[in-house]
Amino acid sequence: MLVNFYSVFGLITGLAIALAGLANVLPTFDVLPRLGPFPVEWYRPLFFWLCILAILSRQLMKNHGSIRLLINLSLVVATGYICWDSYQIGQILVDDIYFFDTREGWIATLATIMTAWICWQLWGAPIAILGLLAFLYLATGQYWPGPMAIAPSNIAETLAANLWYSIDQGILGSILGIVLTTVLPFIILGSLLEGVGAGNSMIRIAFYAMRNFKGGPAYAAIAASALFGTVSGSAVANVVGTGVVTIPMIRKRGFNANFAGAVEATASTGGQILPPIMGAAALVMADIVGVSYLSVILAVLIPALAYYISLFVSVYFEAQKLDIQTTDISDVEKPETQDWLNLILVFGPIVLIVWLLIGGMSPAGASISALLLLVVLSFINPAIRKKPARIMTSFASGGHTVAELVIAISIVGIVVATMQATGVPSKLAVLLTDAANSSLIMALIIAAGGCIILGMGMPTLPAYIAIISVMGTTLQQMGLDLLTAHMFVFFFGVASVITPPVAIAAYAAASVSQGRPIATAVESSRIGAMIFLIPFAFALDPVLLLNSGSDAPVEIIHLIIAIISLLTAIYLAMSALVGFDCRKLGVAERLVLFALALALLSPFFWLKLTGFLLGAALVMKRKMAPRNSMVLTRS
Repeated sequence: MLVNFYSVFGLITGLAIALAGLANVLPTFDVLPRLGPFPVEWYRPLFFWLCILAILSRQLMKNHGSIRLLINLSLVVATGYICWDSYQIGQILVDDIYFFDTREGWIATLATIMTAWICWQLWGAPIAILGLLAFLYLATGQYWPGPMAIAPSNIAETLAANLWYSIDQGILGSILGIVLTTVLPFIILGSLLEGVGAGNSMIRIAFYAMRNFKGGPAYAAIAASALFGTVSGSAVANVVGTGVVTIPMIRKRGFNANFAGAVEATASTGGQILPPIMGAAALVMADIVGVSYLSVILAVLIPALAYYISLFVSVYFEAQKLDIQTTDISDVEKPETQDWLNLILVFGPIVLIVWLLIGGMSPAGASISALLLLVVLSFINPAIRKKPARIMTSFASGGHTVAELVIAISIVGIVVATMQATGVPSKLAVLLTDAANSSLIMALIIAAGGCIILGMGMPTLPAYIAIISVMGTTLQQMGLDLLTAHMFVFFFGVASVITPPVAIAAYAAASVSQGRPIATAVESSRIGAMIFLIPFAFALDPVLLLNSGSDAPVEIIHLIIAIISLLTAIYLAMSALVGFDCRKLGVAERLVLFALALALLSPFFWLKLTGFLLGAALVMKRKMAPRNSMVLTRS
């Protein structure tokens, strides 16, 4: 009885979040009454409280013991009080000045601790600990020694003004505003896309199209997860949503559990760098950098396609290595006519979004237009006509996804507020510049490591915002233009979800594949290795971003050389990492191939040419040699 009550209550709160979020950004279309945008002084605290309510109600569905009920009720009441206080003081700050004292400092502290505690349960320890460390530094930084010391200030006033009562920074600040105005409609769209059955049809078609290839199911998983991931914006949700179908099929073809999980994890992760939507990151990046949406998706086009080519190549070599044959294809389900019709549900909204964005409509307007179109198109599916309530359930599910993202974003708000208040990015830029001795490559390596560490355990969008707030200044001071710096950071923010030890997408895939979590994460890093190398390639040679971050024209010959070099590097690097190409490769040969791949990614023409010629010679030597080496048996 209680479980049913919590389930219904969770449905209501999720639906309330979705509808309230959409109402805030709903365009008039010249015929509808204007509802939003609502005043942030009351809207953001109320929305934050609704998110807490939705999360805690869902927790009670899993554990409805009396102790858990008491804890969650206490959290709801306490959060309601501090949100009400934020509204009250926010109303004063609209027209007047308010001097924060100890009371507001303790409320800001309570808000931080409760947010971190809930985040710990949702997203794990790393992101919560990061938020708590930022809070401690903001509170105690004036007592730290050396260059990390900050200017003395009233601690209560500093905490209150930066973490809770500001509409520009902190938990309820501008980063939350970006999520509510730009990202939220896309999350709802992704949830509805999954709920109306388009995802399953897309998977069936992909499997059938790839049935005659040795790595067929793995290729199909890459293609389907890429397309679905660009809309959903969540690697973990994509893994769980599509992986339950794709991973068993990959294993059935003869790949082991760790590899099957890794393929799904890397493919789902890459959806967030794949235009045209990039899980709404393209829109957020365009907003922050101050360039057009078209500039962002054109810039990321070549790197994103190169990454997915590398996944296909890695599967190709792995299938060779295991001598997998195209057997047992009779049980591959043939798509029905309805599956082909359901593709309209996928491509219709995507095409409409791109068309409207290029035409100048706001991201919110474009996504809501696509959402309305999808609601109408969903009745193409007989399952929706039979049970239209699935649309409402999908909206509620999207609302819960938004609620979970808001908690992660709140922690990022704490981190960014601390960075801005303490000047850490500028200090870090100086330290890294000294450490790198003004070498761009060394600075990029250090920055990449910092990006991965900062992004551990975070969803991609919060990871990107947190990392760019810390590393952006450093990268610009080392000579990168603004868009290139943001793209570099974004790629490593995406990569953090498959990077051990906190590889949340790989762990989600391992839970489906029944593989070992750490082994799946390591395998994911091997298969998806190019996501770590491609950012260095375009940072050193921005022509791969089509010079979108600058006014420099694109030289066609230069671009062709860069693309050929990148594709050759992918072939050499993936054969080296898999350890197979026509035959098993020795350790020395693998190291040479990987070194040649790195040479091809350098900005120097003669180094590229040397890497290309030597790499081509080694590949041709293997291709022309008699096949007398033993092929590894399946595992």
